[in-house]
Amino acid sequence: MTQAKQSIPALYDFIKERQANPVAGSYTDYLFTKGLDKILKKVGEESTEVIVAAKNPDDPAFILEVADLTYHVLVLMVERGITVDQIATELASREGKKSRLQERSKIEKY
Repeated sequence: MTQAKQSIPALYDFIKERQANPVAGSYTDYLFTKGLDKILKKVGEESTEVIVAAKNPDDPAFILEVADLTYHVLVLMVERGITVDQIATELASREGKKSRLQERSKIEKY
């Protein structure tokens, strides 16, 4: 994966390939070896780092954290057997639908 621009589907495929053909010592192999709990922990950590980075004006740091989160979410998807196409289908199914916001109770606590 030495392309200047990396697509999310290509990264997903790379991660899936690494799951099928582990490379000893790679970070991806480490995550799959440690299993779901470790992957979930990393997704949680990276989510928090995205939130913190978003509060600061430093765009490069925010971009880095979003990239880290994206990678870890893709690892989680591969671990769970969920494909990029399944996510794309879900997103496409929402297109043009009205928000159900009016059906929800008013939020007053926050």
